[in-house]
Amino acid sequence: MGARWITTDLFVLGDDAGTLAAIAAVIAAVGLAWLLFRIVAIAVIGLFADEVVEAVEAKHYPAALATARPVPPGRSLAMSGTSALRALAVNAFFLPLYLLLLATGIGTAAVFFVVNGWLLGRDLSDMVAARHLPPAAMPAERSASGGRRFLLGLIGTGLLMIPFVNFIAPLVGAAMATHAFHRRRSKGAGNA
Repeated sequence: MGARWITTDLFVLGDDAGTLAAIAAVIAAVGLAWLLFRIVAIAVIGLFADEVVEAVEAKHYPAALATARPVPPGRSLAMSGTSALRALAVNAFFLPLYLLLLATGIGTAAVFFVVNGWLLGRDLSDMVAARHLPPAAMPAERSASGGRRFLLGLIGTGLLMIPFVNFIAPLVGAAMATHAFHRRRSKGAGNA
């Protein structure tokens, strides 16, 4: 309604222009919500999923829980903020490709899925690793777990796209990331 009022009453462009502006505003709002949902989801995950990670560790990895360090609120906020900014920047970088691929019907969704799977996998893995590794060790952990992180992110992104499942997707993602982190580390310790 606001877009229509601006074009028809404020700029006196006529009713057809108002209708087109209203349609464009709805499309823009839906597109923006589609791009930003993952940013909001990961910010929430980063702030509140520590309890999920701790519960999974208590049940399945008690030795790891004994050596885990709670992530200080400041570091948690910094990680969530950095994650949200990274997701915004990367999606803004890919926005021209998203728009170009709209004509394919599925290309935009496929690229969005891959890009945000990569981002989500990194964020979920970092959330768990931060409890067990100092900040300086995080880059080495990321490079050692690239394929698993990407797969984890794709699964998490897929869950976030399913209505109603997306409400529990952050919890499932945090649990999966916890298992992936500890299984990789136990295999690495077994090979050493």
